[in-house]
Order: sequence, then C-alpha cells, then structure tokens
Amino acid sequence: MADTTTKPTEIIHVDERTVACDGGDGALGHPRVFLRIEGRDKLCPYCSRLYVLNEGAGDDHGH
Repeated sequence: MADTTTKPTEIIHVDERTVACDGGDGALGHPRVFLRIEGRDKLCPYCSRLYVLNEGAGDDHGH
C-alpha cells in the first residue's frame, strides 16, 4: 500500500559532508541516521529530505 501522507521533498543546505537526519516532526519522524554526502547532495532514504552541500563547503581538511 502506497504512503499517501509523504510530504514533498525538503531541500536543506549544509556545510558538512556528514549530516544527521531524524525526519523532523519529533515523535513522528524516523530513527536518526547519519548520511555522508559524497558528491554535492544526498537524499535521506526515510523521509526524502535532500541535503545539498553549500559551495566551497565540506573539504574535510584534517578529517
């Protein structure tokens, strides 16, 4: 059965290559997952939030 309550994709701009996503909405969210942005963006497999790396961010120097 398809989930008809899915919200449209939200785009979140970030400065770090590793982000934590819990879906928001408190108890209505999902388990916290840590996502690694390899290229320029990463889609959360639970809630379809799109995390986009800001220009010039995420060089990970020293990590």
